[in-house]
Amino acid sequence: MVVILSTAVTAPARAQGLSLIRDAEIEDTIRRMSTPLFTVAGLNPASVSIHLVNDNNLNAFVADGQRMFINTGLIMRADTPGQVIGVIAHETGHIAGGHLARFGKAADISSATALIATIIGAAAAIGSGRGDIAGAVIAGGNQAALRNFLSFTRSQESSADQAALTLLDSTKQSAKGLLSFMEVLEGQELLISASQDPYARTHPLSSDRIQTIRGHIERSPFSDAKTDPEIIMALERAKAKLFGYFMNPTLTLREYPITDTSIPARYARAFAYSRIPETDKALAELDALLSTLPDDPYFLELKAQILFENGRIDDALPPFRRAVELLSEEPLLRTEYGRILIESHRTEDYTEAVTQLKFGLSRDPSSASAWRHLGIAYGKLGDIGRSSLALAEEALLRRREPEVRFHAGRAAEIFPRGSPEWLQAEDLLLAIKNREK
Repeated sequence: MVVILSTAVTAPARAQGLSLIRDAEIEDTIRRMSTPLFTVAGLNPASVSIHLVNDNNLNAFVADGQRMFINTGLIMRADTPGQVIGVIAHETGHIAGGHLARFGKAADISSATALIATIIGAAAAIGSGRGDIAGAVIAGGNQAALRNFLSFTRSQESSADQAALTLLDSTKQSAKGLLSFMEVLEGQELLISASQDPYARTHPLSSDRIQTIRGHIERSPFSDAKTDPEIIMALERAKAKLFGYFMNPTLTLREYPITDTSIPARYARAFAYSRIPETDKALAELDALLSTLPDDPYFLELKAQILFENGRIDDALPPFRRAVELLSEEPLLRTEYGRILIESHRTEDYTEAVTQLKFGLSRDPSSASAWRHLGIAYGKLGDIGRSSLALAEEALLRRREPEVRFHAGRAAEIFPRGSPEWLQAEDLLLAIKNREK
């Protein structure tokens, strides 16, 4: 979408767990990198879910068939798009080759199923705390189990490498990025296990693998292929956004000094200044960006977000409205716009908020925060029945069974028996019964 880094990106330090975030702009960048690879691999790009993990370590993994998880650290530490694309190609090789860990014992299968359910459940329960990065945490106790579950054999790694090289050639892309990433991992093999990045621990490396990639580069007609400049800029913006949001503002301003007037630098500083907070400086950076790219929806959204967080709701609505017009199909943006409309405390805006939130949910029904805000909007309009249904949907995603019973039960009493709303309430109650079984 937009900036969807959110203050709800919860305490990874406290939980020491897997923290998932949502950011439409970064997700779109990864999607643009991965779609050609998915297509030539025979995968339906729309069927492959991409999740961002808020973790500075180098890592990426696949789970539950067609779900790909990519660490923010991999994005931030990438020197070129080719490195990220190479990793995506390799992980796509794991998906296409069916390399997800297989367990021989029923107990192991049960443990694996529970672990993946935890991962997927956290992905579904992500909520938006401020519209800039939405996050959820998977309990830290599962980290060791996750590493074991996602560990691949050397033969599987070699097979995924071969698939990656084929995919890169098929999309006329160079494998040099994959090689440079592997060379980084090669240096980590000398480190003790605790100091290694997770990717090195779950994807065993060998000199033969690196030699195979080098040999391919010598033969491939695409080894000197140039990367699309738009993809290069998209990655630089993604890195700037993540750096500006997650790193200490002092470090951000050192990494992106005011003498650097490039688009990524101004973007990073806008985030840093907004966090200090030095609102005027943040808005000045965004105005400079918008003078160059007046119809960039992500810059408009960030400006609106900063205005909103500083209590300037009426000033925030026009840029947000324009961002929605420019990215009308983006559910995360529509959801966040709906949340801000609710805060205007105008009846007409409550009605518009319902429209925006329902659209967002039509594209992303697993957004717990969208259901919550829809429930609030309906409540503001006095529609208690639909408010209860929305809050029950949120509670179901967050696995809060007593709340589901309460809200769905109330909705079932309000709506006529047999009506669509009554049937929705009954389905929610049935879902809880089935979950308990």
